[in-house]
Amino acid sequence: MKYIVVLGDGMADEPIEELGNKTPLEYADTATMDLLAAKAEIGLLHTIPDGMKPGSDTANLSVLGYDPKIYYSGRSPLEALSIGVPMRDTDIALRCNIVTLSDEEDIFEEKTIIDHSSSEISTEDCAVLLGDVRKALENETFQFYVGTSYRHCMIWNNGHVEELSQPHDILGRVIGPYLPADEVFTNMMKKSYEILKDHPINQERKRQGLNPANCCWFWGAGTKPMLAPFSEKYGKRGAMISAVDLLKGIAAGASMGVIHVEGANGGLHTNYEGKAEAAVKALLQEGYDFVYIHVEAPDEMGHQGSVERKVQSIEYLDERIIKPVMEAMEASGEDYRMLILPDHPTPIRIRTHSSEPVPYLLYDSRKQMKEQWHYNEREAKASGKYIAEGHKMMEKLLECQ
Repeated sequence: MKYIVVLGDGMADEPIEELGNKTPLEYADTATMDLLAAKAEIGLLHTIPDGMKPGSDTANLSVLGYDPKIYYSGRSPLEALSIGVPMRDTDIALRCNIVTLSDEEDIFEEKTIIDHSSSEISTEDCAVLLGDVRKALENETFQFYVGTSYRHCMIWNNGHVEELSQPHDILGRVIGPYLPADEVFTNMMKKSYEILKDHPINQERKRQGLNPANCCWFWGAGTKPMLAPFSEKYGKRGAMISAVDLLKGIAAGASMGVIHVEGANGGLHTNYEGKAEAAVKALLQEGYDFVYIHVEAPDEMGHQGSVERKVQSIEYLDERIIKPVMEAMEASGEDYRMLILPDHPTPIRIRTHSSEPVPYLLYDSRKQMKEQWHYNEREAKASGKYIAEGHKMMEKLLECQ
């Protein structure tokens, strides 16, 4: 028996008027997911524990079977694991986004945050920008590490956890009320803006009509994580396939395999086919019992507020990952169970994460159910199935209960 999770990050949404009051998932052409849904269990899953912020960190821990109330120690430390940062017990890791701030205002506090991803800047360009920031700001207390695209890491030696605003939560707002209480961080952000605002890379980006990556934004502070190995917890050999450091870091912390796919970049035009091929190879040739295929694109399109691109990202997920994985598993004759779901909603209306339950689809190749439903939020709710504690879904998938 093989086990598969296909997770469309932020895929869930709200009904949208321009889509005929359908959600992007309901509106999208998802022939494969609908085919599976008619033979499967669908329902709603609550991935965000009450009292915790909705985010890909807590939600993916939950889906992977780790109760965030027990295992969560902050977002950035999980990403630091993926990057290979040698964290000590006294270190604090912080996410260092390279964001786009407006440039019309003379006073830093009066600037507006325009884009948390700087038009999905490439890792190569962002590494150059972060390198120049590092030369100016790095010292014995603060060290910078390159991550993926706009997502990077800063380590604070002998620091403490600070409450810091998530940039994707405040898009379009004046930044003054959301700057760190600690002036050291605010001053570093100001200095990074001065270093980056006229950087040759950003001048070229502007000429190309792209948002400049002109400021460091710190958030997601936390301590060194301690996750129980997935193989010990569930008795399965598992692997992670993802473009983003957060998911690769969770996998590293859980002692899972981390499979690198060339061209996987966390954007709309990621290497979908490569992820599908890697998953099939891991299951059928490399001896893995379980693979977790994470796709960031729906979440990014939700943050961008693009209805059209969010629909497109869901269609790509269906046609270019789920379909080939399903076809390969069926052709192999291997029994398998596949769980398809988002980690959390990222509604177009608010352009950030929310805590509502997400729709899930649980297919078992041995049990061909005969249903009439399709896979979307509306019909998942109508099914009457509801799982209140997200971390228990892994036990259900792996038949541990």
